[in-house]
Amino acid sequence: MASTTVASPPAKARSSSTPSVSYEKFAPRSSSQVSRLSRIAALTAGPTARAATAATEIPDNADFLLQAMSPPPGKGQEEKEDESVVVVHQTLETTADTVDHLVQLLKHTTSMRLALRASINIADDISNRHAELLRHSGELSAAADRLQEEEAMLTRHAEEIGLPLKHYDAVDRIGLAVGVLFKGTTTVRGLAKAKVDNDDFPELLDEIDEAVSFFGRECGGKAALEQAEKEAAKTKSQQLVSGSIEYFRRALALQEAALDLIKEAVVERISNTSTQVADALNIPKVPIPADKLEASLVYTRYHGISSRSNRLLTLVRRRLNQGDAYYELLHLCRTTYCNSRENLLKTTVSTHMDSLKNQHGLVGMTRLASVFLIRLCTVETSLYLDFFGDKKLEEKKGEEEKATTAAGKKKSMASQVLSNDGTYYDSEFQNYLTNLCSSLHRTIRRGLVTMLDLDTLCQIVSVLREERSMASSSPTTVAAARAISSVIEDAQERLIFCANSALSKEVIRFKATPSDLDYPDRLKKKETPEDDSKLPEEERMEKQLLAVYESWFPPMRSVLKILSKIFRVVEPHVFEDIALQSVQACTKCLRDGAVYINGRKGQMHSDLFLVKHLLVLREQLSPFDIELRSVERQLDFSDAGRAVARFLANRNRRLFSMTTENALITLLREGVSVQESSVDSKRDLEDALRSACNDFIEHTCKSVAGDLMTFVETNKGSMNPAALQDVVAKTDAALDDSFGEVLTQMGLYLDNPATQNILLKPVSRKVVKAIDEAKKEVNGASEGWDEETKSGILTALGSLEQKVKAFAKGSAPNK
Repeated sequence: MASTTVASPPAKARSSSTPSVSYEKFAPRSSSQVSRLSRIAALTAGPTARAATAATEIPDNADFLLQAMSPPPGKGQEEKEDESVVVVHQTLETTADTVDHLVQLLKHTTSMRLALRASINIADDISNRHAELLRHSGELSAAADRLQEEEAMLTRHAEEIGLPLKHYDAVDRIGLAVGVLFKGTTTVRGLAKAKVDNDDFPELLDEIDEAVSFFGRECGGKAALEQAEKEAAKTKSQQLVSGSIEYFRRALALQEAALDLIKEAVVERISNTSTQVADALNIPKVPIPADKLEASLVYTRYHGISSRSNRLLTLVRRRLNQGDAYYELLHLCRTTYCNSRENLLKTTVSTHMDSLKNQHGLVGMTRLASVFLIRLCTVETSLYLDFFGDKKLEEKKGEEEKATTAAGKKKSMASQVLSNDGTYYDSEFQNYLTNLCSSLHRTIRRGLVTMLDLDTLCQIVSVLREERSMASSSPTTVAAARAISSVIEDAQERLIFCANSALSKEVIRFKATPSDLDYPDRLKKKETPEDDSKLPEEERMEKQLLAVYESWFPPMRSVLKILSKIFRVVEPHVFEDIALQSVQACTKCLRDGAVYINGRKGQMHSDLFLVKHLLVLREQLSPFDIELRSVERQLDFSDAGRAVARFLANRNRRLFSMTTENALITLLREGVSVQESSVDSKRDLEDALRSACNDFIEHTCKSVAGDLMTFVETNKGSMNPAALQDVVAKTDAALDDSFGEVLTQMGLYLDNPATQNILLKPVSRKVVKAIDEAKKEVNGASEGWDEETKSGILTALGSLEQKVKAFAKGSAPNK
């Protein structure tokens, strides 16, 4: 817009043919026009104009144009003409310069427009080229990926093609290393160049295992090899078997040769070491002292060869999945090791057991021998792990143990040799430890066979249980725990046998002598005071308890003694069975004894004897906390007997008849029935005690007021005053003596006053009941009774009642 506005005057100025027009006509008049021209001048001024302005130091373009376009001041005509000419010339020059400047600006703008268009074209070209470059780069990247995949595939194909050749080369190359030379179908063994201690020996084993695995897959395994050998043997052909079968045979030969090297380095070395140690220590003729065993050559020499053997056995153990050959070699190594160790130690262990038995007896020997075996199992497990354990796991475990607290460091050695890989659970090693620990079983069993003392047997079982709990706390001493358990079972069997024998002899087949049933004299001896004031309090109490214990009936004493000994020593169900039988037998003996005492001393002593012992038996059985229940099963042959009798009675026996008339068919169909019966000895004991107490109450009532009770019972409604008065007088006269005798005997038999009161209260109630019935009859009688007689009899009955109640409280009435 500015260039168009300013460029119009020069165009007019160049046209010389046109008439001149005064510039004043177009000069700006208003301030807005002047300011607009100033802005146009500022906008259209280019670099050339600015340079010229700076060089000539002319005034500002705006001021200059303003001055040029302003109307001239008012002067004279001539001056005006001169000035106008000058102004015109100046204006023309300025206009020409401005035009030149504008032309330069136009050219510059045009060049800039062309340059901009060229730049745009170049940018478009660059963008197109960039897009093309991106497309080509994507194609190149895809091609590169494709080429990489093709390269990997070709490499894989090349490896697959070269893999058989690798195994073929390995078989041909390794033969000399392991001392095997192949000549046709013949295999020649020689000296091996490879050493099992070399670092490259594991790689050699890997190559052999890979070759065996490859050729086994290619040819079909050992079955195909055996089939080819059978066919070659049939044809008797010496022709070489080509292909994978022959190389499979050679690979197996190489594997066998390599494993023979390990076998020579481990198995033969263990055997040689065992022989050398046995010769040096003169084993088994001279046993090693137990206190010097761990420091002897039996352990030091084996520790010396354990490191090298462990490294080779680790190679074998990590290749167990490569075939049965490795498993067989490892099994051979374990068997050889265990047999060698057993040959070195069995004599020492057996001799030590015998010496402990001779020095400390059977009870002391069990504890010391158990401790020795636990220690032996721990040390043997540690040595076994040195040979067959995993060293890396052991080292890691050792680092963890170093980081534990001081409390954790107090663990036993048995827990310090545990192996995370379960090596100590190997069957061969466990069998070896079991054989070592069997010496304890054999030694103790010889002593148990002749042992009859229950106390000693109980001590043996208790000691062995303590040691078994210690042995069971660690997996390394499981073998010792098993041996101790077997000894415990034998000791318990012997204990049960001896307990049953003692019960059978002292209870079931007990024959009481007069001295055994000399009651109440046996109780009076207990009550007889002795001069024991000089004895200490504990001995005096013990002596009194022993006197009470001796006053018991021998069968009951034996039952309680035996049960108290075997309690917590035998299994609970076994104890309950023994207690059940013994309580039944003891109850029967007590009843038989009561019958005997009844015949010699009277009914009162018989009843009190039975009540006393049944109470003691129940009281002494309560701490055992047993049910004393069982189910007895018996075979009922009654149906079978009837069937056989019917079969024998029938002359026309039809053996093959399938009807019910055939007795044999009936027998086979119905079978022998089984009868079950529930036995509750505790309930039977309670019933026997209740029955004995009731008998005592009945008999005491009869002895105290039997005449009165019988008279009242038989003469209800028709009592004779004289007869009743006579019966009351007799009962009253005999009451003091009879009740005194009852109290005396009860105090002798029953130590607890509460028990005496419990038994006397029913006696008092029954006698008082008879007295009340007599009073009722007296009060209701009319015919033949006068008031004085009634009053006298009622007074006598009241006095008699007071005496009975006083006796029921355990005190004699005032006479």
